[in-house]
Amino acid sequence: MLRRVPHSLRRALVSSASTHHGRAQIPNPSHSPPQALLPQWRRYASIASSAPPQPPSPPRGPSRPGGGAPSVSSLNPAEVAKFAAIAETWWDSNGPFKPLHLMNPTRLSFIRSTLCRYFRRDPYSSKPLKGLKVIDVGCGGGILSEPLARMGATVTAIDAVDKNIKIASIHAASDPTTASIEYCCTTAEELVKEKRMFDAVISLEVIEHVANPLEFCESLSALAVPNGATVVSTINRSMRAYATAIVAAEYILGWLPKGTHEWSKLVTPEELALMLQKASVSVEEMAGFVYNPLNGEWSLSDDISVNYIAFGVKKSGTPSTDGAEARLP
Repeated sequence: MLRRVPHSLRRALVSSASTHHGRAQIPNPSHSPPQALLPQWRRYASIASSAPPQPPSPPRGPSRPGGGAPSVSSLNPAEVAKFAAIAETWWDSNGPFKPLHLMNPTRLSFIRSTLCRYFRRDPYSSKPLKGLKVIDVGCGGGILSEPLARMGATVTAIDAVDKNIKIASIHAASDPTTASIEYCCTTAEELVKEKRMFDAVISLEVIEHVANPLEFCESLSALAVPNGATVVSTINRSMRAYATAIVAAEYILGWLPKGTHEWSKLVTPEELALMLQKASVSVEEMAGFVYNPLNGEWSLSDDISVNYIAFGVKKSGTPSTDGAEARLP
């Protein structure tokens, strides 16, 4: 189920962003002002200002920068090392990335639907994304990049972990429909310096692992052509997410390696929308992912209290002449 971002959220975004010298400031990610939240988020706001008790001795990465000059890159070395250690298991559907494999069809359903609607494509076509230049930022082993290529997109996929890129390249080369994917061990910031631009910029389950989320959003925006699309997914910083995505998934069920996620680094839907807004990307649609333990499947939902995904459009007064012609719905 997809939904348009309601006007109440847009008003909340405006009212919650304080103005300083004519520029909106993003609230401290460690808390969210309750008065700025939509009703369905308000019940989580009172406990979002302080981290809940952590499981016994969970591994923790470096703290998110609290201010000062922007860092050169949003890259977090500790997170890079963490994923490098399990890179060889990307295509093991029963390994550490099993949750992503299970969620992938639902993530692709949202991406296919929103991109086809925005770029005026036939979602029932065998290659609905043909002709679109798409970048997968933080591609891991390529489990999202390959289906995008099969849908006809010209895919560039990047990751900061060299082992991920090598594994993704080898796996993609075995299929003629995915062998054309351009895999690069680099960061979004580096591609911005190279002035690379794409019709659609996609980054799933990455923003919660970077050192500077706002700077990361600005890089994603810079990679999109004027009026281009941006899709970002992550985990909400709510008590329900803490209980399910961290305590249950990592410490009880063992679906993910312990320490995969740090609760204080998770991003609420309001914070994500604010950061993207600051980066000139207007969030147009948002949906949640809900897991059904009875059949082991994920589905799209209005419930964004745990996993959620957002679709946005890069605001610009000058339509791009590169790639697809029709970008404004």
